[in-house]
Amino acid sequence: MLRRELSFLQATAINMIDMVGIGPFVTTALVAATMGSAPMALLAWCVGMSLALVDASVWSELGAKMPEAGGSYTFLREAYGRDTWGRLMAFLFVWQTSFQAPLVVTSGALGFAKYLAFVTGPLDPLFSKLCGVTVIIVLVALLYRRIGDVGKISVVLWACVVTALLWIIGAGFYYGSFAQITSGAFVQGAVGNDAIWAALGIATIPTIYSYLGYYNVCHLGAEVKDPVRVIPRSMYISIIGIGVLYLAMQTAIYAVLPVGEVASSPFVVSTLINTVQGPLAAQVVTGLVLIVAVASLFSVLLGYTRIPYAAAKDGLFFSVFAREHPTKNFPHIALLALGGIAIVFTMTLELGDAIKSIITMRVFTQFVAQAIGLIMLRRRVGAGAMPWRMWLYPLPVLLTIVGWIWIFSSAKPLQQILGVVAPLVGVVVYLALAGRNRTWPFRLASRE
Repeated sequence: MLRRELSFLQATAINMIDMVGIGPFVTTALVAATMGSAPMALLAWCVGMSLALVDASVWSELGAKMPEAGGSYTFLREAYGRDTWGRLMAFLFVWQTSFQAPLVVTSGALGFAKYLAFVTGPLDPLFSKLCGVTVIIVLVALLYRRIGDVGKISVVLWACVVTALLWIIGAGFYYGSFAQITSGAFVQGAVGNDAIWAALGIATIPTIYSYLGYYNVCHLGAEVKDPVRVIPRSMYISIIGIGVLYLAMQTAIYAVLPVGEVASSPFVVSTLINTVQGPLAAQVVTGLVLIVAVASLFSVLLGYTRIPYAAAKDGLFFSVFAREHPTKNFPHIALLALGGIAIVFTMTLELGDAIKSIITMRVFTQFVAQAIGLIMLRRRVGAGAMPWRMWLYPLPVLLTIVGWIWIFSSAKPLQQILGVVAPLVGVVVYLALAGRNRTWPFRLASRE
């Protein structure tokens, strides 16, 4: 049985290191190229934080009500009905997670290899991929232990995350010029005034990608102490804390580098430190960025392993995933399986291919689905049955739904098609399995 050993500090640390991976270091250039000016780029980062905050209200209510392993899997199963539509919605979530979770790990591992090239010089493509595979193997080895030890490791890695960000921020603020941020046209470059709304949507995709992970504590709900208080607090503090650091980091970057150089640099952070403190300092800060990337993947893989574990315990996934380590009490089969799939993806995919559809694959089967599910759950059990309740309900829920659909509409057509086709294929697979096992909808729902 999973143990409640994660404290508030450990849960918040796991969330934060999940959020700050390689994301902000590789997406800064994408945002700059899309928005065309420093003020508009900063706006895109603010919009990403705002969407994360309103979505966190949905996660907080559901996480406090159902502090179990699996996060969204449990939320969808219970909100839509354990024996009816909830079976399908929960299966679809696990279905997309089986591909999306290893893709997230792959994107971080390949991003790690990309930044590693700043330290080592250009890498052979095959060797670069092998470096990414090595990172995944090390992560699996670190996570192959009981959750109490994992929580302690997460606090150490969190300290590395904060150190890297504070160094970047401090250097930019000390050596930079804030007048440079507001110099030039407010809207320029890749966008025009008539296209600013569309451009903001496109730029918000990489910024919200960089915030993802604020909900990781929900995946570990069964291992969190005092979950009704810890789960909402850890999410909001994680988003606000990392949001402030992100905005400060972006401000520091644009105070030193012109927007054109930011948009074209493959190593924005390394370029910044090299400009103001020299190549030795740039090498050191790049090393910290690499540690941050590993720390984030550590948290990501930890949270995602609990999803197939929870589904298997309920009989909605392969039973082997329900196995726990005989002495250390963690889902070791799920860890090994997701790590193995991530290794295959790392050897066969490029970085752009890996991150392209991570957001669109999740919009309808996770974010929008559980926001609607919360409304359904509240109507069924009543607001008084929710141990934690958001302010101004249902406004945050409606804003969450509109925000994610807006993000989806800003993606490229191919990404949108994948985000729709993947769940449809999942429905077909579910119906085939349900027909074979004579479960809903081929069997009447339990009346218990």
